[in-house]
Order: sequence, then C-alpha cells, then structure tokens
Amino acid sequence: MLPLLILLLALVAVMIEPRFLSTNNLLNLLRQLTPLLIFAAAQGIVIMSGGLDLSQSSVLSVAGVVGVLVMPQLGIGGGVCVMIAVGAFCGLLSGFVAAATGASPLIVTLSALSITQAFALILANGVPIYDVPGEYTDLVGFTSLAGIPVMVLIGLAVLACCWVLLRFTVFGRYVYAMGSNYSAALHSGVDVRFYTVLVYVLSGTCAGIGAVVVTAWTSAAQPIAAPNLALQALASVVLGGVALKGGSGGMIHVVFGVVTLGMLSNVLNMIGVSAYFQTLAVGLVILLAVCLDRLRQRSARR
Repeated sequence: MLPLLILLLALVAVMIEPRFLSTNNLLNLLRQLTPLLIFAAAQGIVIMSGGLDLSQSSVLSVAGVVGVLVMPQLGIGGGVCVMIAVGAFCGLLSGFVAAATGASPLIVTLSALSITQAFALILANGVPIYDVPGEYTDLVGFTSLAGIPVMVLIGLAVLACCWVLLRFTVFGRYVYAMGSNYSAALHSGVDVRFYTVLVYVLSGTCAGIGAVVVTAWTSAAQPIAAPNLALQALASVVLGGVALKGGSGGMIHVVFGVVTLGMLSNVLNMIGVSAYFQTLAVGLVILLAVCLDRLRQRSARR
C-alpha cells in the first residue's frame, strides 16, 4: 500500500512541478529527510521493544548546544563526540529509570523531554548559538562525496547500523522478544532491564547524531531545535507498519514511513500550503497511522 502511495505522491509532485525529479531537488529532499530518518530508525527500535521515546527532539537540542559550546576548547572533532556522548548519556538515564522503576516509557521520556529541554534553554540563555565553526558546517552540512551529501551518508549509515543490529545480533532478537511478550522474555532468561537500557542508549545516541547533522545544516545550535521531529518520527514508524504494541516491524517499514511523510511534506510545500496547515496534516497522518495500527492488530487476531 505505502509503495503505491509513494508513487502517487511522486506523480502528483511531477504534475505540479516537472523539476521534482531533477537531481538537485531529489538531493534536497534527501537532505530534508535525513534528520527524520535518523530519529525514525531509533524510534522504530524503541517501539519494537515495546517502549516509546518522546524526548528525542529535546535531547537533540541539549546535545547540539553542549557540543557547540565546547568546540572552542575541544575542536570540531571533540564537539561532535560530545554531542553524541550527551545524547547517549540522556538515553542511559531514561533507560535506567524506565528499567529500574518499571514506569511507563511515556511518562519517563516525557519527563526527560522537559528536563533536557530546560537544560538546553539554560545553557544557551534561551537563544540560538550561531558561533559554529564554518569548517564543521561546510563539511557535514554542505559537502558531498561521490555526489551524495555527507549528511545523507550519515543518515544511511545510521539506518544500516540499526538494520544490522535488528537482523544479525542477539540485541535484535531480544528487542523483538521484549516487544512481543515482556513477561515471557523475562522468564526465558533475557536480561530485560539491561536490554531496555541499551535500547534507550541507542535512541539517545541517534539523537546526538541528529544534533551533529541538524546543527551543521542550520549553522546554529538551537535550544529548541526541530520540536516536531520526534512526533514525525513516531508517525513515520507507525505509518510504515511497525506495531505500536511492539514485537514486529523492521527498518524497511521505517524507510517507507519516512519517505511517505517526507514526500507529503514536500508536495504540500510545492503547492504553497502554509506551515500551519502542514502541521495539521502531520497530526492527521499520526491519527491515521494509529487507526491503521489498530486495524492491523484486529485483523491479526482474526
């Protein structure tokens, strides 16, 4: 169904703007999709494990702010490493609280969202930081290798790593086991607390990588960066076919969901729909995705 929808959106886009299939526009579209792809790949794994991470956008914000603040002392490489490390640390804290207390991932990551957002605002004094090294923004945000933007290559590398983790590692098998039946996984000897923490560390790490990409692309560390990206990632994952209850799905579903949502946004931009109505469209897509997920669950039970 989604491949047909993607083709339909592409046809509509070509009818509206014949240059849609031009190399420049497609590369532009890939750049726009990269942050969403990074977030959705991580969110997909979290949901497949039976969890949920609403704190991705705020973790991206605080990681970007901290990374840019330390770049004058540690250099570009050090700042990038700090962004990823801050993301992983935030994920570690969320995972530890969720695993140790058994609290709902919704509540844990919602509180993490508030805390990390507050730290980002405090550290940046509530304003974007534009003192970002030009070499860093040029390399990550605007340089291409073999005709492919570096930021797109980063997104594809994250997707490939998540695919490998799910398909070929013990971690991936345990993710599906926990999502399918948490109690059964626990009683079969799986260290569910440890792997729950790992899932959220992975999500935080991807948020940190997202900070590397978004900060370079926008040439600024913003204390409130991409606030809707986490919800868009959630919509992409569920729209692509990953069950909200966990235990099923794969990276191919994530890719289909990301491309569908990204092309929808691109088409809306091309026909001149305002950002306010685009936000409405995303909300409707999330509602549609949840309804489709419920229908899939009902048909599976029959």
